Amino acid sequence: MANVAVLGTQWGDEGKGKIVDLLTPSFDIIARYQGGHNAGHTVTIRGRKIVLHLIPSGILHRGKLCVIGNGVVLSPPAFLEELDVLREFGINPANILISHNAHLIMPYHSLLEKCREECLAERKIGTTCRGIGPAYEDKAARRGLRAGDLLDQGWLEDKIRENVLEKNMELVRFGQPSLDPRAVFEEYAGYAQRLKPHIVDVSTLLQQRLRRGQSILFEGAQGTMLDLDHGTYPFVTSSSSAAGGVCTGLGIPPGQVHAVLGVTKAYTTRVGSGPFPTEIPDERGEILSKRGNEFGATTGRRRRCGWFDAVAVAYACRLNGITRLAVTKPDVLDVFDKIPVCTGYRYKGTPLRSFPVDSRVLEKVEPRYRELPGWKTSLAEAAESGRWPQRFKDYLRTLEDMVEARACLVSTGVERSQTILLPRLLRGIADPDQVRAQLRGRLAGR
Repeated sequence: MANVAVLGTQWGDEGKGKIVDLLTPSFDIIARYQGGHNAGHTVTIRGRKIVLHLIPSGILHRGKLCVIGNGVVLSPPAFLEELDVLREFGINPANILISHNAHLIMPYHSLLEKCREECLAERKIGTTCRGIGPAYEDKAARRGLRAGDLLDQGWLEDKIRENVLEKNMELVRFGQPSLDPRAVFEEYAGYAQRLKPHIVDVSTLLQQRLRRGQSILFEGAQGTMLDLDHGTYPFVTSSSSAAGGVCTGLGIPPGQVHAVLGVTKAYTTRVGSGPFPTEIPDERGEILSKRGNEFGATTGRRRRCGWFDAVAVAYACRLNGITRLAVTKPDVLDVFDKIPVCTGYRYKGTPLRSFPVDSRVLEKVEPRYRELPGWKTSLAEAAESGRWPQRFKDYLRTLEDMVEARACLVSTGVERSQTILLPRLLRGIADPDQVRAQLRGRLAGR
């Protein structure tokens, strides 16, 4: 079986958690390669909702090894809280491993991020203020603490003292109280004992498993348009959410990533600040928000809603080498008579031939729309693609043609069973028979 990356083609919140959960039976290992607990992957199994922020969605399946790579920034208290939640669901966390090179989020990271966001006022990025960005800053500045540092108490204490004294100077400038280095050390020394069994050399482990013929599902967080290098900078996350982050975030060679599956909503959403060309300013946006339950799994914030942006998704497909898509939430569009799709942009009266990487340009573009007729019937009731209304088939084919990728599965609800497979296109991504068996309840989650 091929090693496959599953990632978002928009601004995140595309439904990647459900897709990873569906595909997991076809793989031996599920590996998260970037981001932090600012991500939120929601999986619903027989009416029970589980929101995972750090741990790969594959943990909901018995016998699967779940890995958190060095490209992730790890909050120890958030990770341990997630372990406790999984135990409540009867899930053994022994198969969860953390790279010893994964950087740690420290108490001063979230404090500083909140202060900085407040100072930006209307120019704020709209981050979750969970310390993700400052942790990546310290990583790039070569002063960060890593998971492996928890295993050396002497080194840990010295490094925490050094960092806290430096961060206190910045906190004081913001009018915040100083942190006690000793208290921070004792807190993190307490985490060390519980985390120790999970901390390993992930890169070496993955190479060993690959040589044994095992397969890996690479799980991305956020979406391509939030990638630090290729997204709508500066309104982006602080890591490489595009396919390139797989190799650097897990320590594996590019040749071991055999395919990339792009997850895309049948419309578009965005959380936080930044340009959003297809945002809907009228009541239709409210309809999408309510029908799609568009509230962040991590923050609870209402997502901004817009029409499908083929320019942005085509850019994401090109950037990641995506030829196949998992399309989510088309059922949210069931009620519309007409459904606009963005086919291009104009900037200062001139058509743009490609997606503009400059956010100052993107915030001023005029989207050009093509209106498609709605299907006005419930997609969730269709048990197979042959029962889709013709107008939805036309809508889906239009999206596929514009982004030059084909849908291999379509999700029409939160439950596993609310998924239609296109087996011929799914082959090479996952085993259609295993996915189909799971949809029928034969490979049920815990």
